[in-house]
Amino acid sequence: MIPQTLGDTSSLDHLSPMVKQTISKLEYFIIENEKAGRRFIKRICPDKKQSELKLRSLNKFTEDYEIPEMLQPCLEGFSVGMISDAGCPGVADPGAVLVSKAHENGIKVVPLVGPSSILLALMGSGMNGQSFAFHGYLPIDKNQRKHIIKSLERESQEKQQTQLFIETPYRNNDMLDALLQNLHPTTKLCIACDLNLDTEYIITKPVAQWSKNKPNLHKRPCIFLFEKENSF
Repeated sequence: MIPQTLGDTSSLDHLSPMVKQTISKLEYFIIENEKAGRRFIKRICPDKKQSELKLRSLNKFTEDYEIPEMLQPCLEGFSVGMISDAGCPGVADPGAVLVSKAHENGIKVVPLVGPSSILLALMGSGMNGQSFAFHGYLPIDKNQRKHIIKSLERESQEKQQTQLFIETPYRNNDMLDALLQNLHPTTKLCIACDLNLDTEYIITKPVAQWSKNKPNLHKRPCIFLFEKENSF
């Protein structure tokens, strides 16, 4: 399981040396998007011949029957690398289903060290890192989203738990508006944006303060975190 950089302009210094060593030895790869996968492999190992790569795509369009086929090289004695479009494969992407099937077939799974936007955001937020929950994407429907936000805020207060989630980049501003409208003014909200890029932005402050000066998050990769503290 081979971690990606968090953006095309991210420094390769964020990756473990094991990433390059591993990619240089492999022929078989399971990638999320072929164009992105090839570009990343080219950045890491520019001398590796693209024509010799044996690639399979695993994404939301992959059919169930294709999963066992992707593991066939492993059963024949070849190592296979899994690469997502950004960050760590299997975390907030479709790769987990393949890893689960690998365990069922007795195939050794080896995760390599690399950047995780979820952990980086949590580290930089100043929020509770002992108890936290990642929820992926919240509902698009405004009423459902409102209900979930308020429910997660109550859970955060009751459990003293940090809540984390992501949004499709072109809907970031709508998500920020929903959070500012539905969270309590004293709830701490962190926006972690463009992680590992030159434009990295990690700021935590109460909702009331965000409402006075909203950033433009349109089409920028973001993670949202909030924490509601108990009031005595």
